[in-house]
Parts: sequence; structure tokens; C-alpha cells
Amino acid sequence: CAPPVSATSDTAPDTPSEPSTTAAASAAAAPFVVALLWYLAHQVVGVGNDVIMKFVGTSLHAAQVVFLRFAFAALSMLPFMIANPSTFKTDRVPLHVARSVILLGAIGLYVYGLSIAPIAAVTTLNFTIPIFTLLLAMFFLSEKVDAGRWLATAAGFAGVAMVLRPSTAAFDPRWLSVLGSALLFAGLDVLNKVFIGKESFWAMIFYTAAITAILAAVPAALVWTAPTAMQLGLLIVLGGGANLLLFCLLKAFSLVDVSALAPYRYLELLLSILVGYIFFAEIPATSTIAGALAIVPATAFITWKEQQSMNSK
Repeated sequence: CAPPVSATSDTAPDTPSEPSTTAAASAAAAPFVVALLWYLAHQVVGVGNDVIMKFVGTSLHAAQVVFLRFAFAALSMLPFMIANPSTFKTDRVPLHVARSVILLGAIGLYVYGLSIAPIAAVTTLNFTIPIFTLLLAMFFLSEKVDAGRWLATAAGFAGVAMVLRPSTAAFDPRWLSVLGSALLFAGLDVLNKVFIGKESFWAMIFYTAAITAILAAVPAALVWTAPTAMQLGLLIVLGGGANLLLFCLLKAFSLVDVSALAPYRYLELLLSILVGYIFFAEIPATSTIAGALAIVPATAFITWKEQQSMNSK
């Protein structure tokens, strides 16, 4: 972004010409376009990671998938960390441990959910994270919730009921694991709100990945199945993809405000439907689509209100 021109500058024209106005508009739009491309790349990588986790999760235990994902994620960062020793510095080891404990449960339940439910349904239910974040922040951070967000929360949970269909024979209680995952991811968001400050991105990601892998090692060992060469290769890609996912997201947010990209978050559902059909012959149930039509607007409103609240502080 170019520095602003001083209002007292003798060289600044009193009335900008049409060509200069057009050029200024183009220059202002360029960072947004680049940010959007990074954000879309983040979504593509995220859905690709889901495909890998669903594929390997049908034959390997979730604990083993989580262990190998984070082990390879940490290992893929080591060359950069070693080349830049200062990135190892951290004074927040307890925070990394707390994040890792929550992340272990969240990813474990998410991988399990992917192994038993269609990707589109998992993605739809995972959109409830802002709802759970709102509720946890109210209880643990004493944040006030207005009537609009309460109505959005009710609409969101109505959408969850549409997806899960708890009163019908089609109800599968195992799908609740996805909601458990969303709740834990929301807990991670609340923890970040309280504790994440001036911490190196590389240190935060590396230590979280490494500690999560260590925590997952014992449960993975108890259910260990030797992965095939293909599975191992996919898990290596998954480890790198976990880091690439965050890198793309942070690149996007470094260029524009988070709220500018929020409306594009829900393109992930379309991508999930597409890859679910291509790779697993999954066609979203009518109940999933109906639930998404309730959950997506509800969480979009909650996210928007949260951003408005942050901007007003």
C-alpha cells in the first residue's frame, strides 16, 4: 500500500483527473484481488487436506492419522527453523501445550467425522465454530451477546438439527463427533483471544505441531497399522498441507482486513460438495442443504457482528 499524499503537498493536484482516479482505484483493488487468491488457495488446500484425511481415515485409525499429520507438519518446518534459529525462541510453552491438547481432540474428532460422514455434511457442521465461539466467550470471557446474535445462534442450531435429523431413523450419533470437533476448535479460538500476543508465527505453528504429534504418539502406537506407501505419501503431503493452509491464510490477512474476505469463506462448502462427488461419489442430502441454508447465514451474521464489535473497540 502506497503511503498517503500529504494534504499540504504543493505537487498534489486540487482535483484528480479521471485517469489518475482510475489508476488509484486499480491500485486499491490489486491487494484485494491478491488477498482473495491467497484465500481461495487456502480453501483449496483445506478441502484437499479433507480429501486426504477422509481417504486414509477409512483404513487408518484417527489417532494414527493425527500423529502422522502433525509429525510431518513439524518435520517439514525444521529446515526453515534450523536456517533461522531465532524462530525457535518462545516463552509460552504452557500455551503451546494447552493449544496442542485442544487441537489433538479437535482434529481427532474431525478425522473420525470425515471417515463416517459425507464431506459436505462435515463442512456444514464445521461452520458452527463461530456459534460455539460466541457461547464459550460469553461464559469464559464474560462477553455480552445481543438479541441479534442470540437469534442467529438459534437459527444455527436449527440448521444443525436439520443436518443431523435426531428424531428420525436416519440419525447417526457418530456424526456428533463433528460437533465435538467444532466445539473444541471454538475453544481454541477463545484461548487464542486471551493468550496469543506477540508470538512468532513459526514458533507458534512449529511447537503446536510438534507437541500435538508427541501427545498423539501413544494413542497412535496402541492402534498402529503399518501404512502403505501410498498412504504414507499422502500423509506427508497432508503434513505439508497443514502448514501451507495457515501460510495462505496469513498471506491473505496480511493484505486486507479479515472482514473483507469473510463472505468468501462459504465457497468452501461448494468445493466440498464438488470433491465429495468427484472422489467419493457423494451427493449432499436434502437435509444437509437445508441445514446449510440455516447455518451459513447465521454464522455469517455472527462473524459480521464480531468484526463490527472489534472495529468499534
